[in-house]
Amino acid sequence: MEAYCSMKAQEVRKLIREQVITGQTSGMATGFTQANLVILKQEHALDFLLFCQRNPKSCPLLDVTEPGSYRPAKLAEGADIRSELPSYRIYRDGVLAEEVNDITDYWEDDMVGFLIGCSFTFEAPLLAGGIPIRHIEENRNVPMYKTNIACTKSGIFEGPTVVSMRPMKAQDAIRAIQITTRFPDVHGAPIHLGDPSLIGIDDVSAPDFGDAVTINEGEIPVFWACGVTPQAVAMQSKPSIMITHSPGCMFISDRKDSELSVL
Repeated sequence: MEAYCSMKAQEVRKLIREQVITGQTSGMATGFTQANLVILKQEHALDFLLFCQRNPKSCPLLDVTEPGSYRPAKLAEGADIRSELPSYRIYRDGVLAEEVNDITDYWEDDMVGFLIGCSFTFEAPLLAGGIPIRHIEENRNVPMYKTNIACTKSGIFEGPTVVSMRPMKAQDAIRAIQITTRFPDVHGAPIHLGDPSLIGIDDVSAPDFGDAVTINEGEIPVFWACGVTPQAVAMQSKPSIMITHSPGCMFISDRKDSELSVL
């Protein structure tokens, strides 16, 4: 993992394309923005664009491809979203049908790709601020949970907000709020701290996506809106096909994290 941290985004994407890397991307290509992915047929693209605009904490848009194009020109000119993420999930009528490492054979001429900000992007500034990131320490995928916080509906798209969780000491949580507030394009500040049951999470040790991590005595769970929200929405809204990244397996762009800071 440490070797991947110091690589440039293009170098990591090459290894992903070659399927050398097939797992989660947290901590890779430090300093480069990571993004969640949603691919839909054009008939649903406008509704989903509006869904993102109405739910900016969960789905902050970084780039949208032209219909039929798999090139995210704004984030990484020349990149290919069909093969440069480590793992993809294919939902058909709301059901997870397949998980694959390349979607070239699934691509259709009227598909539109949406690149959505990812909380992995602000982890480097958190680490630089002296705040430990437990899932990186334990070499696990970040834990993610469905909540009782409903997204604002758009067309067929509706469902629960998904959150990612990072445990930390209370004083670190305060600093984490200050740091992540500077990054609204990658979910910004947390949406909840403390008691998970208040947002509908019954068991914090059993995430809906990703892996459980250790919560030490004296720490509190801190929850950020998460770009896996569209996957929960797909399950409820049931579009004929939605292709997403597998949780934790992001697109690593050529854009620098520093470009997303508003302060």
